[in-house]
Amino acid sequence: MPDLQGFGPMLAEGTLMTVQVALLSTLFGILIGIAVAMMKLSSSRTARIAGDVYTTIVRGVPALVLILLIYFGGVRAVNGLARWLGHTEHVDINAFVAGVFALSLAFGAYATEVFRGAFQSIPKGQIEAARALGMGRLLTFRRVSLPQVWRIALPGLGNIFLVILKETALVSVIGLEELMRKTEYAVGFTRQPFTFFLAAAFIYLALTIVSMLAIQVLERRASRGLEPVGAA
Repeated sequence: MPDLQGFGPMLAEGTLMTVQVALLSTLFGILIGIAVAMMKLSSSRTARIAGDVYTTIVRGVPALVLILLIYFGGVRAVNGLARWLGHTEHVDINAFVAGVFALSLAFGAYATEVFRGAFQSIPKGQIEAARALGMGRLLTFRRVSLPQVWRIALPGLGNIFLVILKETALVSVIGLEELMRKTEYAVGFTRQPFTFFLAAAFIYLALTIVSMLAIQVLERRASRGLEPVGAA
């Protein structure tokens, strides 16, 4: 990375933080998405309603508002609990944890619909055949459903990841020192906003290109042994 008047290493630290937030949010968001998708496909009416409420609320609230609500709501809840336990000093919560939690919820809400569609695309005959062979629910999920769901859902998950990667910039509002926060420091010191925001734009673009290449590799690996559509 260029020196950028001595702020190059600072932007590199911010870039690393941005990547960490994006990857962790994606990991937890995928787990949330699978769990809620299974809730929405279950025979339990309560589970289906709970899944619908979660996706409706999270998809209906802007990510920035979600981040602020979780951070300040978390601070209020933690301090309320601390006072109840007799602790009188102010307690703050970690901005990294709050940011990852908020973006995980956002990722999970959109991933839920991707996974739900992927689960529904698996022929029921495959599940019935696995059960007939003596596989339990967990083994059937791991050996039959999950590999196919992963392959089908991967393009949609890739798109959500690219969105979340850029939304990590919103976490700067709660003080997390990711790329945008570091860029604002540099702008405030040098008074050269165009230079440093342009540098941040190129960094986000580079991260996006690398992510797209990685997603393409994952899609090719997940589709090994399958003929491309129209190749027959």
